[in-house]
Amino acid sequence: MATKFGLSAALTTPFDESGRILLPLLVEHAKFCLAHSCDSVTVFGTTGEGSSIGSHERGKVLSALTSAGISGRQIVAGVLVDSVSDAVEQMAEALDAGARNILLAPPSYFKNVTDDGLFGWFSAVFAGLGSKARDVIVYNIPSVTMVKISVELVARMRAAFPAIVVGVKDSGGDWAYTEHLLKGHGDLAIMIGDERHLAQGTGMGGQGAISGMANLLGAEVRAMAVDGKDDRRITDLVEVILKYPVTPSVKALVAHTSGNTLWLNVRPPLVTVAPQDRERIALAFDQAFATRAA
Repeated sequence: MATKFGLSAALTTPFDESGRILLPLLVEHAKFCLAHSCDSVTVFGTTGEGSSIGSHERGKVLSALTSAGISGRQIVAGVLVDSVSDAVEQMAEALDAGARNILLAPPSYFKNVTDDGLFGWFSAVFAGLGSKARDVIVYNIPSVTMVKISVELVARMRAAFPAIVVGVKDSGGDWAYTEHLLKGHGDLAIMIGDERHLAQGTGMGGQGAISGMANLLGAEVRAMAVDGKDDRRITDLVEVILKYPVTPSVKALVAHTSGNTLWLNVRPPLVTVAPQDRERIALAFDQAFATRAA
């Protein structure tokens, strides 16, 4: 059985009005998440607008976190690129900084690719890293990449790279797939990205979560992802968020709960959630968590 992963906040990235990363605010927020029931923070993921963050900026983010006393073992680094060489470069930088895990998405520009093609891509990345390759969580998020990581491909990569591929983050939102993955891979840390399936998945051996909701509801999400306790408040809130662009909506909630409107800023091509929609999202949160302790 894989070591329990726990809870990682899919960290949102704060920008100023010009789109520059606000490193002090990012560090402050990472520390907030770690102090509120998260075992780690995941930077450069989908919620963190990772595909909009350049290679030169990634090093600055990692340096800011580690310089502020956040251990590399508390950092998971997302890699969301198409080029093998870019993936190798970004992974090496994060691993050299001591990152706990790499969250590695498949290449997403080419569509209708085969398992053989994907296996070849992942194999080339691992070969490029050489002895540095370790602790990779394969990222299944077909709604974004348009590429589904089949359960069969997971098994093939696990067999070929048992010392490298240690887990899967499943953000597909397809319970039948998640169930198949959980039943077939007790040897991997399976993290469920869709909070609506968290408690059920944990009961079947899920190892935790990399969660956008953990940006503001760490204790509540941890109870689902680690203890297997269902929480209808969170699942209902997720249903509301899914009516709007997800990443700007999560940032709107962080802005609402923190009182800092800088969190509303996103980088193109994303746009900030419209004021009336922000009000609806905030109302859903307030109604669900009105009695939540400050």
